[in-house]
Formats: sequence, C-alpha cells, structure tokens
Amino acid sequence: QVQLVESGGGLVQAGESLSVSCAASGRTFSDYHMGWFRQAPGKEREFVAAISWSGGVTYYADSVKGRFTISRDNAKNTVYLRMNILKPEDTAVYYCAAALLLRALREVRGYDYCGQGTQVTVSS
Repeated sequence: QVQLVESGGGLVQAGESLSVSCAASGRTFSDYHMGWFRQAPGKEREFVAAISWSGGVTYYADSVKGRFTISRDNAKNTVYLRMNILKPEDTAVYYCAAALLLRALREVRGYDYCGQGTQVTVSS
C-alpha cells in the first residue's frame, strides 16, 4: 500500500502562484511514477501532470502547459506541483496519484493509488 497526503492548497487571486505537495509513505517512492489530477464541481476528474520515477520525463495537460511544473524529490518522498498564472478555471480539488507501471499516465485508470485531495480556489 502507498499512502498519499496532499497539502498546500488554498485561496489565491487570478494571476498568482501556488504550490501543492504530496507526501508518500508505505512503499519505495522512487518505484512509482507520479501524477496530479484535478476535479472541479460537476466535472470529471482530469489529468494535470505526471512525472516518471526518476523525474526525467514529465507530461502536462495542454490547459496547464507553460504555467504548471511538476517535480519530485525522491529523498523526501514528495512530489510537487508549482502552479503559476492561476486562472479561475483552475479551481478544483487537486489529487496526487502513484503508478507502478508506465502506462496510461494521462488517465485515472493508469494509477494504483490516489490521495484525498487538496482544494485550490482561484478568485477572479
């Protein structure tokens, strides 16, 4: 089992920046590829970003490319999502997820574990 705990969400104004973190425990963190998803009220959960186990490869949704940066620190068992130039449409609960295999990283079904989420609200 892998336990994932997100933190760092909050309320910001449009154009500002925010970072969220996800601390993992339970298994060897560096064995897992990691991803971030988000879910806004009334909408399906959608892919935001993913990073390979080594941090060498990253993937982004078109809607966040150039504004968000995913990174990880395997020594700290933590994955980060830095969000710049935030927009009201970025408002959602942000979830981190862990995948043992490199497959379907842009889809929820590609992951083995998911955290409880942290709320990010961007006011206009």
